[in-house]
Amino acid sequence: MQATAYTYDPQTRSGSVLLDDGTPVPFDATAFDAGGLRLLRPGQRVRIEVEEAPAGRRVTLVTLQTF
Repeated sequence: MQATAYTYDPQTRSGSVLLDDGTPVPFDATAFDAGGLRLLRPGQRVRIEVEEAPAGRRVTLVTLQTF
């Protein structure tokens, strides 16, 4: 799934992305680390993987979108 980086805190390595319909979805350090990224800037296109959890949708991977 594709999204756009919305927020990112380098101290906690967590943030949020916006889905193409404008829905914000948060991610944690585990999802960020799984993608192998070192930095993320708001506005970058990213590829995410999500899973449905009892508490709602959860991002499990954030990485840069490549064409």
